[in-house]
Amino acid sequence: MGADHLNPDLKALDAFVALIGETRWRQRVAEITRKSGHAPRAAKALLQRHVSELAIEGLRRRLNREPTAAERRVAALAADAARLAEALRPRGRERLLELLTASTRDQATLIPLLHLLRTAALQRARGFSVQFAGLEDDAHFDLLITRGGAEAEVACDVISAEEGRGVHRGAWFRLADRIDPDLQTWLSAHPGRYLLKMTLPQGLRGTLHEQDGEGACLARLHEQIRGMLADRQRSAQDPAVVLRLDPLLLAAAQADELGLLSSLRREFGPEAHLSVTAGGDGVFVMAARAGREDEIATAIKRRMAQIAPARLSGARPGILAMFVEDTDRGEWRHLRDRLDLEGEARQFLTLPEARPVVAVSYTSRAELFGVSVEAAEEADLRFRNPSHPAARTPALAPAVLSST
Repeated sequence: MGADHLNPDLKALDAFVALIGETRWRQRVAEITRKSGHAPRAAKALLQRHVSELAIEGLRRRLNREPTAAERRVAALAADAARLAEALRPRGRERLLELLTASTRDQATLIPLLHLLRTAALQRARGFSVQFAGLEDDAHFDLLITRGGAEAEVACDVISAEEGRGVHRGAWFRLADRIDPDLQTWLSAHPGRYLLKMTLPQGLRGTLHEQDGEGACLARLHEQIRGMLADRQRSAQDPAVVLRLDPLLLAAAQADELGLLSSLRREFGPEAHLSVTAGGDGVFVMAARAGREDEIATAIKRRMAQIAPARLSGARPGILAMFVEDTDRGEWRHLRDRLDLEGEARQFLTLPEARPVVAVSYTSRAELFGVSVEAAEEADLRFRNPSHPAARTPALAPAVLSST
């Protein structure tokens, strides 16, 4: 994948953008910038979601600072894409261009492409020859890796952690932005520190984008909170939401927002959805939970059971390389430390759908961008299927041995 200390290959970045088309690329960057111009929480999340595109554009504009390690990683993968386009046969190049076009439309990101390229680079670094069979040969799997006479198919897939959440972060950010002006007005008339606890038995769904069809649900919840505050109620509930307003008693309540959020995270745990509104001398905190625990690892297991029979031929050992999107470092660490991912992976490997699977691997943005201690130590989180006939094939060991 290239060394992180090397300066980005700016010509390769220009070649990458040329694959997409300079006009289309400029339109895409402008679109991201425009959508991030309002609603601060949702805007911040949107910029984080499209950090790869913004990193490439920033590097092409010659940032007046040293690129970060994450920016170098993105640049190296973009350069890999440009080199791959030159090496592919015409039909393979055409499919790559189709993938690039799809990655720059609507709510899509470059993450699926970067995940594919990084997975290929990891396997090359482990001593495997890598063929892009999905692009070159229209295979259902993405990569064919070979080492010491042994072959394996690799299917790369991206799943959003939102699929396992009762309360979607995208919807939560939009709700918090929507109600923020009301809370500031309320605080001006009721100075103090407040905590609104919110339980959502039916969940809260939606994305960062207004076109997801969930606007009516957010509007109703917004009006319920406004009505509760206007009537000076301490609590309110219906089948969709339970609300309770209390004084904010955390010792860190007088800290700045970053310190307060850190304290709230410790208090409410990684699954809580938090928002802080400051107005004058007042602070209003909202803390929300779904009516059940998040089931992110379970959602990943369901996804693997769906794609394994469809994307792996069964003629060779298969590897599912799963990228878990829409997680932050704290949540990802929580999933790893609690062994949720390991438990669901090992359960999946006992299912009939897992017969062609010799191993599964998990990565997130932490590993892709190298922004955590764990990412520095591990390229991916892997679990081997001990019942697969090829599980103990020495030549496949670097790609399939469990990392824990």
